[in-house]
Amino acid sequence: MIEHPIIAAIALVMIFEGIMPFIAPKAWKNTLLQLAQMQDQHLRIFGAIMMVAGALTFKYIQS
Repeated sequence: MIEHPIIAAIALVMIFEGIMPFIAPKAWKNTLLQLAQMQDQHLRIFGAIMMVAGALTFKYIQS
């Protein structure tokens, strides 16, 4: 059993965040350049959608 679920969750985030730069570094750089050019409002909306999706996923796996 996992004794420290927060640390496990952070470790999984680190793994997922590292997949794209490892597999396709050029595409990852291009994506970051495009994100840097986006308006702040669009990035906030995207962030909010990702947080809600994560919270719903977390709630789903808890039940």
